[in-house]
Amino acid sequence: MTTTLYYAPGAASMVVHWLMIELGVPYELRLVDTAAGAQKSPEYLALNPNGVVPTLVLDDVPRFEAAALLMTLADRDPQHRFAPAHDDPQRADYHQWMFHLANAVQPLFRNWWYPHEAAGEANAELVRASVAPKIAQAWDRLDAHIAKNGPYMLGDRLSAADFYLAMLMRWSRNMPRPATQWPHLLAFADRMRARPSFARLYELEGLAEWGNAPATTTA
Repeated sequence: MTTTLYYAPGAASMVVHWLMIELGVPYELRLVDTAAGAQKSPEYLALNPNGVVPTLVLDDVPRFEAAALLMTLADRDPQHRFAPAHDDPQRADYHQWMFHLANAVQPLFRNWWYPHEAAGEANAELVRASVAPKIAQAWDRLDAHIAKNGPYMLGDRLSAADFYLAMLMRWSRNMPRPATQWPHLLAFADRMRARPSFARLYELEGLAEWGNAPATTTA
């Protein structure tokens, strides 16, 4: 059975792609041309009724939701490299941070990049003005957490939550206050960007911005 990832460069699919590279999972990539609206085609909607990426065909079943895919892939790894085992005391912390990133942080970016969805085109700037401080508050909390408990979300242990956080940080790169303006998040980003898998991800997806910048910059 072939594992197939439907992706768009730099979109939420990138973190699933990144983790598969880390895990050494054999997979096939299929580009979804979101600029042309391919994610809304009948063929794609038959795989993912939400009309977004990623979709991961795993065991011949199309599955979606980036956070859920990360957790599924990490749990399937027999070495438990990126997810605490079910009887590990850190399992609850892992669940907490995965759900926090998925439910409390990622939706803020949807409002930032697609403000018309929430309030109409005429109110787009009002939506952005409202959501920007909420994103900053999220970075405040995460920066403080890593400062106290780091260097990763689960302390010394790298997990799928770290890949997820790094992707969300990348999404802020062109915002007025990118996440790398927070010092502990910057150091965290530099650790993640230094991983060989990150360079390979960028090569395969044709990405350039927010590469492995020196720690003295804000990328």
